[in-house]
Amino acid sequence: MNIIDTHCDALLKLQGDARGTHGYFGQERRLNYLNSDELDMNMERRIAGNVKVQFYAVFISPGIPDNEKWQHALEQIDAFYEEVLTMDNMVHIKQLSDIKKLKEHEYGAVLTLEGADAFGNDLMKLRTLFRLGMLSLGLVWNNGNLAADGVGETRGTGLSEFGLKVVEECNKNNVLIDVSHLNTEGFKDVIEHGKYVFASHSNARSIHDHARNLHDEQIKELIAKGGMINIVFCPPFIGEGKVTIDDLLKHVDKIIELGGEKHIGLGSDFDGINVFVEDLEDASKYPNLIEALRSKYGEELTEGIASHNFIERFC
Repeated sequence: MNIIDTHCDALLKLQGDARGTHGYFGQERRLNYLNSDELDMNMERRIAGNVKVQFYAVFISPGIPDNEKWQHALEQIDAFYEEVLTMDNMVHIKQLSDIKKLKEHEYGAVLTLEGADAFGNDLMKLRTLFRLGMLSLGLVWNNGNLAADGVGETRGTGLSEFGLKVVEECNKNNVLIDVSHLNTEGFKDVIEHGKYVFASHSNARSIHDHARNLHDEQIKELIAKGGMINIVFCPPFIGEGKVTIDDLLKHVDKIIELGGEKHIGLGSDFDGINVFVEDLEDASKYPNLIEALRSKYGEELTEGIASHNFIERFC
């Protein structure tokens, strides 16, 4: 069964490898996207897990000085072009409808951005990212920036005027707006003003009370908007202590209970996490999740969660 996964951080690892410990390019590389064990979402594991389409996030740490953030974004995009897209049978998804055109032997790669920090207050840079193929934008990570506040900020503000302009640019370019890291006020503003809205990697807060999860009302608003909630495999967002696939399915149960049967997808956060769900330690283990979904919910709902819901919503 083919899978669409809407979030991983492999580009950050590839960039870090290219920079090396001294921050210079040109040293001997340690990671290979094809099969490096350090990459949860390497190509061989993608193939083993039937991950037909993978979203690759560009993420800029809030600790990077502002005047270096654009460079860091470009380095991760370069890794996307030079290391991911050069894999055999890899196809750059330049518009989401391209997903439906993939041939049986082909795999899709989608470029995304996690945090408007990369382009500061420069809409020209944002439009440049669109031209490079960015199809999904999360306005924030956990910190705040010039566009909005993340779940880690305490100011309690919604989108700034600049943030609303960013949303407008996304709308004009049919770019998905990702609410996974937004605070509640920013979430409301995106629901009101965004055209295509989804959560790339979030779970249900009423199942496990973590700031990165969505309240029931937020899940209902996403459903009413025609968006999606893509469940995330990060154990601290799932439950206490060591978690299992059954613990993850409790979040699926809640989203279904709230009316979201056709609004659930998958957003692993592989390569952005360092603890794992039991039997779901990397992309090659996806069949374990699919089998658990199939056993509990049947074939049709499982296919929806794996990929069909996303295709029906956005492709």
